[in-house]
Amino acid sequence: MTNQQTSKPVPIYLTPACARRLRAELKETLYQLRPEMVKTAAWAASNGDRSENADYHYAKRKLRQYDGRIRFLTKRLEEATIVDPVEQQKIANGRVLFGSTVTVENEAGEERVFRIVGPDELDASRGYVSWVSPIGRALLGSSAGDLVSFTTPSGQSELEIIKVEYKDLE
Repeated sequence: MTNQQTSKPVPIYLTPACARRLRAELKETLYQLRPEMVKTAAWAASNGDRSENADYHYAKRKLRQYDGRIRFLTKRLEEATIVDPVEQQKIANGRVLFGSTVTVENEAGEERVFRIVGPDELDASRGYVSWVSPIGRALLGSSAGDLVSFTTPSGQSELEIIKVEYKDLE
């Protein structure tokens, strides 16, 4: 008998703002973009020989892209757990959990603010870091006053948690 490792799928967490954004994208793709491209494909098909019809091939390729995105968004939203950061505060007891806004100080004494979000919301320019990223994993479960360390491409880094807040990420 062999020892088989079964890996559990990584949970999909979304903030309410991200879920709304994904639903809006799904609605636009399903009810606006795709129907427009169906019309374009029908028009291009009516122009004759499809084998050398660039408009037709473009429209069909675009339809496949839309269909793939629709499948992805539908499945993502079905499997996701929507976590409200404000509600998280009730169970956090001052700890960093998904959805929290964390103020940290690095070794050089510079303060930065990070928001712990899901991979669908990554935005480094706004300080949105994924809960599965090295910094996100290091911060999870810590509290104000804790020192956390994590590995970056340039080596080991250490941060001190200054403040943990839970607020809407609109």
